[in-house]
Order: sequence, then C-alpha cells, then structure tokens
Amino acid sequence: MKRWLHVACDAILPPLVLLVLVAAVWQWAVVRWDVRPIVLPGPGLVLEALYRRAGDLLRSVIFSGTAAMLGFFISLVAGTLIAFVFSQSRWLRTSGYPYALFLQTVPIVAIAPLIVHWCGRGWHSIVMTAGILSLFPFIANGTAGLLGVDPDLLDLFRIHNASRWQVLWKLRLPSAVPAICSGAKTSCGLAVVGSIVGEYFVGYGSKSFGLGYMILFAVDQLRMAELFAAVLASTALTVIMFGVVSLATTAILTRWYDAPEAQGDP
Repeated sequence: MKRWLHVACDAILPPLVLLVLVAAVWQWAVVRWDVRPIVLPGPGLVLEALYRRAGDLLRSVIFSGTAAMLGFFISLVAGTLIAFVFSQSRWLRTSGYPYALFLQTVPIVAIAPLIVHWCGRGWHSIVMTAGILSLFPFIANGTAGLLGVDPDLLDLFRIHNASRWQVLWKLRLPSAVPAICSGAKTSCGLAVVGSIVGEYFVGYGSKSFGLGYMILFAVDQLRMAELFAAVLASTALTVIMFGVVSLATTAILTRWYDAPEAQGDP
C-alpha cells in the first residue's frame, strides 16, 4: 500500500506544486502590470470560468479522454504487432521502418485532412488521429526491446532447437516489456494531443464535442478566461492519463520482476 501511495505522489504531487507556483507568479504579473483580461486573464477569472463551464468542460474531457484512450489502445496493439514483424526480418525492418518514421515526422495538420477525406467527420476520425499520432513510440520502443535480447540466451534457445515462435514468445517478448512500457508513457500524451488537435480538423457534433471545440470556440469569441480554462482541462487530462499509464506500467514491471523474488521469501 505504501508503495502505491509513493508512486501516486510521485506522479501527481509535483505537477500540482508546479501549477500552484505558476499561478502565484501569474497573478502577481497580472496585478503588477495591470494586464487587461482580453490579453491575459488572471487566475481568479480562469477559476470563475472553470466553475461556470464545469459541466461542459467535464463532458469535453470525457469526450476527448475517451477518444485518446481508445486511440492509445489501438496504437498499443498495432505498434506492438508491427514491432513483432520488424523483429523477425532485417529486410522488413529496413524496408518498413522509414515509413513508420513518417508517422512521427509529418505534422498532424497534414494527416488530418486526409483522414477527413477518407473516413469522414466524426468521433471515429478523432480516434484514428489519436491512434496515428501515438503509434510510433510503440513501434520504436517495441522493436528495440524485441531485438535487445541477451545474445547468450538467444544462443541457448538455438541450442535447444527452439522455434521462431518460441523465441519470440518466451524470450523476445519478456525482454521487450520494459521498452513497451516506456513507449506507453510517451504515447499516452501524444494520444491526448492527437485527440484535441484532431478535433480541429475532423469536426465535432452539435451535442457531443471535446476540448478541441471548446478551445476553438473560446478563441473565436475572444473569451480568454474560457480558453485558459479549456487549456487547464487539457493539461489535467494529460496528467491524469499519464498518471494512470504510469501506475499501470509500474504494476506490470513490479509483478514482472519482483514475483520470482517474492516466491523465494520466507
């Protein structure tokens, strides 16, 4: 229990402390230089906007968070499968890796219009945008983990005439778990970015909309306090998603490496 509390504090407490410090400096700067709210609203106005639009913000966080989480899981499955393929053939890896890198280097603003053209507007296109943007870390980390096995263990499997499937399932995959978990921490933030930014281009409904719509609406109406409120909600969504993924990966790695030691304890 203490371990879980320690992990939770490490994941949540530092961002909260930094947020309080930034808010204090922010309020001091607004008062000191008498900045107009249309240029930079103070923390009080932002909190008031958060309270006034709490219902809409909560629904938007759920909308964008659901799309980001689903896109994250799609990228987890697809990226791990692609990494499996890359780890089995040097020719496939050298041929396909540059195209996988394409997903990381091409801006999402260039991909999103193609998604709209091919799949239409709506929530499913937002999920696809989030999945595409968060795919590469799983491919890169998964491939590195699957290939980075101990050569002595690989020779041992060969001596015992292990099949390609046995080497993959019993040696390469267990060795790649830490790398895949590391990729998950990177991909979860990218999935949130893909969900929010993707909504700028793939559209939204009149009744169901996410944080991307709220940001666009606030900018068009010059409602700076609501804009900051939406940005803070986006930040909170990213922190929550990163915290959940961090706790999950910590639990997986703890169980993966500590279970054999725990079985030998008296």
